[in-house]
Amino acid sequence: MSGNSAGSPLIVGIGNRYRSDDGIGPWVADRLRAAGLNAIEHSGEGAGLIDAWSGHDAVILVDAVQSGSPPGTIHRFDAATTELPKSFFRYSSHLFGVAEAIETARALGRLPTSLVVYGIEGALFAFGDALTPQVQEAGVDVANAITPPTTSRSSARTPE
Repeated sequence: MSGNSAGSPLIVGIGNRYRSDDGIGPWVADRLRAAGLNAIEHSGEGAGLIDAWSGHDAVILVDAVQSGSPPGTIHRFDAATTELPKSFFRYSSHLFGVAEAIETARALGRLPTSLVVYGIEGALFAFGDALTPQVQEAGVDVANAITPPTTSRSSARTPE
């Protein structure tokens, strides 16, 4: 695949910002976009997700997960080489979500060369637009981990 400019990854913040901690992906994407990075928001619907990363060699996904770990725990997966645990990403409102999209893309030869997934353990997935403190703090940590050293990290750090 090709399409990346200057090797910068496409960053996709996945989630619903009106379902509490499920909004952490878009929250991180907002901060990274403010820092000048190529970051977009996506619902996490599988077919659309595959289309979103089409043409990019390097992609980073950020999404809320629930695996039973403490809220705010950061899980990092190299999805280009390892299958994601489907049970982590079960809060999608779509039957064909992140884990399924990645495995379908792998089978179709449409997986980016580099695909890193950050899953941030959520606590609350009810209606509302506020993140829990542990999840927001983890979002800052993920944004800072993604931000290149030459980019101002203050943009990624500033909460709304």
